[in-house]
Amino acid sequence: MTQTPDEIELSSSLGYLLKEASSALRAAMEEALKPLGMTVTHYSCLELLAQRPGLSNSELARGTFVTRQSMNVLLHALERDGYVTRAAHASTGRAIPTSLTDYGRAERARASAAVRTVEARMTSGLSDSERGAAFALLSRMTRALT
Repeated sequence: MTQTPDEIELSSSLGYLLKEASSALRAAMEEALKPLGMTVTHYSCLELLAQRPGLSNSELARGTFVTRQSMNVLLHALERDGYVTRAAHASTGRAIPTSLTDYGRAERARASAAVRTVEARMTSGLSDSERGAAFALLSRMTRALT
């Protein structure tokens, strides 16, 4: 089959390779988090709250790449299960800040260890300089698109 000029050759497409890597990373993370009763989105939400306490539903949704509605459902479940606390009312505006509980911080630490193991496996064949170069290149590509 002959390729036309407007077709993308998947075997040499950097975008396709990045999507394939992203899918493989997500699958490996889901597998590592499953024994902890978490999904990647669940973990990502806890990690964001650990690093930036008080984020709103909208900020968490943006940071975890889900809709506000999906994040709202997740936050209700996390609050019900004791991972987070949310103020009864917004102190200013409409955004209700969310914070990790002690239990949420402990579970986030366990999940972070599992995710670090996946990332270490993913980069195990790279030297320190190659890891730095990969990080720099991916950062530049991301900035170019945003």
